[in-house]
Amino acid sequence: MSKEKVKVYTYTRVSTAMQTDGYSLDAQKARLKAFADYNNYEIVETYEDAGKSGKSIEGRMEFNRMMEDIKSGKDGVSFVLVFKLSRFGRNAADVLSTLQVMQDFGVNLICVEDGIDSSKDAGKLMISVLSAVAEIERENIRIQTMEGRIQKAREGKWNGGFAPYGYQLVGGRLEINEEEAPAIRVIFDQYVHTDIGSNGIAKYLENHGIRKVQRQNGKNPLFDAHLVRLILKNPVYCGKIAYGRRKTEKVHGTRNEYHLVEQDNYILVDGLHKAIVSEDVWQTAQVKLAAQAKKYEHINKAKDTRTHLLSGIVRCPVCGAGMYGNKSIKRKKDGTKYKDFYYYGCKHRTMIRGHKCDYRKQIREELLDDAVAEVIVKLVSNPKFAAMMQEKINRKVDTAAIDQELANYEKQLRQRYAVKSKLAEEIDSLDPDDKHYIKRKADLDDRLYRMYDKIEDVESKQIEARAKKQTIEAEKLTGDNIYKVLIYFEKLYSAMNETERRQLMETLISEIQVYEDRQPSGQWLKSIKFKLPIIEEDMDLSLDNNEHVETVVLLSHKKPTV
Repeated sequence: MSKEKVKVYTYTRVSTAMQTDGYSLDAQKARLKAFADYNNYEIVETYEDAGKSGKSIEGRMEFNRMMEDIKSGKDGVSFVLVFKLSRFGRNAADVLSTLQVMQDFGVNLICVEDGIDSSKDAGKLMISVLSAVAEIERENIRIQTMEGRIQKAREGKWNGGFAPYGYQLVGGRLEINEEEAPAIRVIFDQYVHTDIGSNGIAKYLENHGIRKVQRQNGKNPLFDAHLVRLILKNPVYCGKIAYGRRKTEKVHGTRNEYHLVEQDNYILVDGLHKAIVSEDVWQTAQVKLAAQAKKYEHINKAKDTRTHLLSGIVRCPVCGAGMYGNKSIKRKKDGTKYKDFYYYGCKHRTMIRGHKCDYRKQIREELLDDAVAEVIVKLVSNPKFAAMMQEKINRKVDTAAIDQELANYEKQLRQRYAVKSKLAEEIDSLDPDDKHYIKRKADLDDRLYRMYDKIEDVESKQIEARAKKQTIEAEKLTGDNIYKVLIYFEKLYSAMNETERRQLMETLISEIQVYEDRQPSGQWLKSIKFKLPIIEEDMDLSLDNNEHVETVVLLSHKKPTV
């Protein structure tokens, strides 16, 4: 009888920059197959990632699928074959941690071209050394690529990617797109020669019917304030080529997370393309941008010292979007500061991402905050309320249906494990000299494998049912906590600082509705929706000024958060 083959996986990867002979997917797969055949290995699954970088295991779908198959023991493999270690990964930490996981499940790594086998004594040492080398090579490739781009920028050439709005690429060079360029000229003209900012320009463009030409995957036909600012900052529009304005930097404390950081020093040279606006106009725009950024930063520093109690919870009565806390400075006739005025305003009252709302009212924060707190205090002070809340806390969760479901799964598992054991016994008792031995064993093996699938299916359903039960019980505990907070709301609220009060409101309230116009009584509050069903019947509640709050409590079935 021939020796049973060792089962293996093969993994191949090629980045878009490495399509040369010897590294292509087909070349890698051919080399791995030849190696497997020579060593009597059976390739049970092939995984390949085309066009994927080796700097991280993140984003490599086939690699991650292979690791999940290894963890599940799906095919009972002993090795993963790769062409070279650099195909497996170029990040030393990723390579070593992934190899450790593989070995935890009894699977080793063989790098065919490098002659490395992690099951051998010297294998893991060589992997740690070569993976570090691969990471250095990756960094060298990045630096070389960057140097090429820097040189291209110094020559005034476009560095690749989509052409900026207002231009089109013709033979790799930027040419003015006369369908898009008029909008760019209007943006700079309005910004430089009027007092309006980026939000005002976005409105101006919309009001004058100037829309974006749709291209790439853009769907918003309007110019929003963010895009306007990006256009105003981009020196490409005055005929310059900039490189290094934003730098990708590693997020401190992470392994593979990066973010873009604005740079003060960057390459700026005359481009080979024509300018849409003059350099004087562009420079004037930069001066205004810098002045507005300083003013904006100053205002925000003042705002950050205050916690806006209901920010985002209050809904705009016109568009339904969140209303957010803000501040304006009230001044005397002589221009000197009188006081700070804190208010809630619709987030879309200025152009945001191409959306706007015409609701301009400013709702005084203190007035609305006090009204909401007053309504909740009156609610919890109602004689009916405490009894209903206590009843909800004492009410047990009905999990009878899930318990029965779990019992059925346990019964099915006992039956299927019994069948599995019986099949294993029958296989062991087969006579190898029986002329039908091979067929009988194949039939029993097939039945056994199918029984494993059935057991796995029941175990998965059992896990889901247990998770469902835990979720229901956890929601009950969370709900109990919220009900207890409501019972003692007045005492808690009076002892809390602003930040704690904000957290309490986020815990209790789903949303707050306000009237479009301030009521004759002076109130804005219309209704409150809690994050849990609070009452099943109406309670006649009114504010101290006898202003009734209609539908004080709306039933909400959202999952609570605490």
